[in-house]
Amino acid sequence: MYMCVQIKYGLFFLTDAQCTILFRPYSICRSNAVWLLLFWGRVVYNIVIGRKGNNIMIGMEQAIEFDKIKKQLAELALTDKAKQECLNLTPYLSESRLAAAQRETEEAKYLLGHAGNPPLVSLKGIMELIHMAQKGECLSPSQLEEIGNALVATDRLKTYLGRCKIYEISLAYEGERLDAQTELKEAIHMQIRGGRVDDYASKFLRSVREEIERTSERMREKAEALIRSNKECMSDSFSTIRNGHVCIPVKKEYKFRVPGSVIDKSSTGNTLFIEPAASAKYYEELILLRLDEENEEKRILYTLTAMVADIAEIMKQNITTMEKLDFAFAKGKLSIEQYGIKPIINTDRRIKLKSARHPLIDRAICVPLQFEIGGSVTGIVITGPNTGGKTVAIKTVALNCIMAQCGLHVTCEEAEICMNSQYLCDIGDGQDLSENLSTFSAHIINVLDILKRVDQDSFVIMDELGSGTDPMEGMGIAVAVMEELKKSGALFLVTTHYPEVKEYAAKEEKLQNARMTFDKESLKPLYQMIIGEAGESCAFYIAKKLGMPDSMLKAASMAAYGKKNNSFPQGEEKELKKIPAAKIQKKKNTVIGKKTDKFHLGDSVLVLPDKKIGIVCQTANEKGVLRVQMPDKKIWINHKRVRLHVAAEELYPENYDFSIIFDTVENRKLRHQMERKYTDRTIYYE
Repeated sequence: MYMCVQIKYGLFFLTDAQCTILFRPYSICRSNAVWLLLFWGRVVYNIVIGRKGNNIMIGMEQAIEFDKIKKQLAELALTDKAKQECLNLTPYLSESRLAAAQRETEEAKYLLGHAGNPPLVSLKGIMELIHMAQKGECLSPSQLEEIGNALVATDRLKTYLGRCKIYEISLAYEGERLDAQTELKEAIHMQIRGGRVDDYASKFLRSVREEIERTSERMREKAEALIRSNKECMSDSFSTIRNGHVCIPVKKEYKFRVPGSVIDKSSTGNTLFIEPAASAKYYEELILLRLDEENEEKRILYTLTAMVADIAEIMKQNITTMEKLDFAFAKGKLSIEQYGIKPIINTDRRIKLKSARHPLIDRAICVPLQFEIGGSVTGIVITGPNTGGKTVAIKTVALNCIMAQCGLHVTCEEAEICMNSQYLCDIGDGQDLSENLSTFSAHIINVLDILKRVDQDSFVIMDELGSGTDPMEGMGIAVAVMEELKKSGALFLVTTHYPEVKEYAAKEEKLQNARMTFDKESLKPLYQMIIGEAGESCAFYIAKKLGMPDSMLKAASMAAYGKKNNSFPQGEEKELKKIPAAKIQKKKNTVIGKKTDKFHLGDSVLVLPDKKIGIVCQTANEKGVLRVQMPDKKIWINHKRVRLHVAAEELYPENYDFSIIFDTVENRKLRHQMERKYTDRTIYYE
């Protein structure tokens, strides 16, 4: 059963030769190595089974930050469709389609550089308006203006692409697919203006509106004349429009002196708004004229709407072409921003990058990367110190490869990139506290998923392979995983700190070491990759340069290698200087010392500095203060100001009742009564 489980989840056995190389430093035999892998397989299997529906595998795009590249690309697009296409961009698996996509990006970049930015606009909502027209709905003047603006934008883009034909670029001929519909464009422009049907849309409309203006003017003239002839009756000197009627403001008390109909009144009720009878006769005429105007406007709008409905397919083609061009020019803009170049695409499983840069790192500070894999080498093991740029290096390679296969330009001086069926990665610790997954468990789950998917056309990157567990066991698993990747024929990049993994890569066919350079004097990484050489972690060297004493380094070397290691620089022995820390301030408890214990009740003492004699009537408290009976009074005094004169045992017999001396007769009687019976009296002490 367990054997089936291991096979299902991608674990495997090692050859004798592999075990000899891998486990020799730890004296682990082949059978024990096998059971080690089987043990981890059981652990991972249990985790997988117990975490149904948990998506442990980190997505390739998020892991190598390709999602950020796509967001940058989407921001350069204008239309919603192009933006969405940018965000949904995936690697092409068809060589011919990829070649076309790369050519499109190159041509768009060329036109941007030679003809400037194209007059692209967002045509959001245009198709919805066209569908409304097809359904028989009458489009409003503002909606028709949107259609007209879209046709104007189409005409401008067609003109732009027409000028670009001189460059003999196929992208320029996309303008042949655009139809600006000149007749409809001019009709909308002439008949719709400022969000309304223009006066000159038709002769009849113009005449009706002129007549409306004349009739309205006659109504106002009649009202103004009545105001001038009856000033004493008016609340104001001008007419107003109330509910569509021309009215004059008449004082309430003069209501019957002005012939007409009351249309409205003021809030106080003191002013009545009356439509004069002389103006009212024009009102019905005005209503008829406005009906004629409305009917003529509807006729014009319906005519234009019908013309819009007739060009539905043409507009759909225009929008599709504009969205395609928007996507192409977004890719061209991104290439210009990133100083990208067109890569050479092959299917020969070969990748060669010259002066490759990470596209998300500032070009001014990014150190170019030289990289090559393929042919006799299918796997590269990258080593080097922490923060040395290993992770950035593998991300740079993966990003440029996936960008090239998505039809984008790459950030290199020269690039030859092969097509890959899939991109698989294991980057990041993957720890998930909510799912009780440790770093190692998350890595193993992800690695096993990769091993189940990988094939000869895959590209795999793994960061810190085998980390997060016991170094010996982690190293063993790292070598086993690499062996499986090598068998698959896939191209893969692996970063590690294990020296045994470097030794394994140096001896195995199809594998090659690489290292990230490091300046030991400045303790700064140089971020340069040298293929063919194994790197070192430089941990001892860095620790020495930062002040760790040789004694500690020797102890570390003994613990790590079982022998002394003099790889760190020799020189003056340094001691580990302790830095003083803040002290904890404990609470001081006052303790009565032996000096206070010597004072007993009845002792004759000298009170300093006057050296007056007194008798101790109350022993010292926790603060070292005692009470002394002086000749005239009792005083409280610190024990340090008192010296023993004559001890009480020399002055008084044993078990002497000192209340005879220090207490009053009355209190002594009361105390005697309290011992015999209850009394409500109180004893008072000085």
